[in-house]
Amino acid sequence: MQNDGNVGLAMLTPSSNTVVEPLTSAMAWPLYPDVSVHFGRFRVTRIALDEGSNSQFTLEPILAAADLLADAKPAIIAWNGTSASWLGFDTDDRLCAAITKRTGIPATSAILSLNRLLAEMGVKRLGLVTPYTRDVQQRIIANYAAIGIETVAERHSGRSDNHSFAEVTEEEIREMCLDVAQARPDAIAIVCTNMRGPLIAPELERQTGIPILDSVAFTLWGCLRETGVPMDRLAGYGQMFVSGRDQGLCAVPAQ
Repeated sequence: MQNDGNVGLAMLTPSSNTVVEPLTSAMAWPLYPDVSVHFGRFRVTRIALDEGSNSQFTLEPILAAADLLADAKPAIIAWNGTSASWLGFDTDDRLCAAITKRTGIPATSAILSLNRLLAEMGVKRLGLVTPYTRDVQQRIIANYAAIGIETVAERHSGRSDNHSFAEVTEEEIREMCLDVAQARPDAIAIVCTNMRGPLIAPELERQTGIPILDSVAFTLWGCLRETGVPMDRLAGYGQMFVSGRDQGLCAVPAQ
């Protein structure tokens, strides 16, 4: 769906997230006015493996937020959160199908975008960086192992309060990425849309020669990919946005 030549990207975000809106808007600015980004929230305040946390991701509150975003007539609606990485990838399949059934608008998510990117890049050995607790991290690792992707190195911050994820500094994220890079994974995924990773990812790619796949960035990538919007104007934000990149490992030379 388009409005006067503009492609609208609608993003569903956790209510306590303070990173995804400003950083997505900053990254997408070179595409404006051809592309605009719009946001809607539903309540998410805590990430853990218990019923209280899981209940935040029931369909109805998310669909109610999607209904409001649909009023802006976007081309796509994306769940800009990474819950499927620990709850199971099928949860995002069902969510996106429900959003499309409810609104008539195509839908995607952060994790569906990441998984598509990993498949296109042929990633089999993954480095994983998150702010989550150990048990959540292990669930993510197990879910990727089930689809044939081995996590060869990981770092996590041991946090469960969603708002606090934004307090992990860029320097801390950089150090975590450099640590897992020592295992020479095919790619490093920064999994959490409330982590400040997208603006440092290009520098880390140059430094390590390893693709750095940040959640804010790959959700935007997935929306642009699904809507057919050329991404060349975003090439400075990392290898995922470079057209014509190899379908295998798209590492950049170490500087």
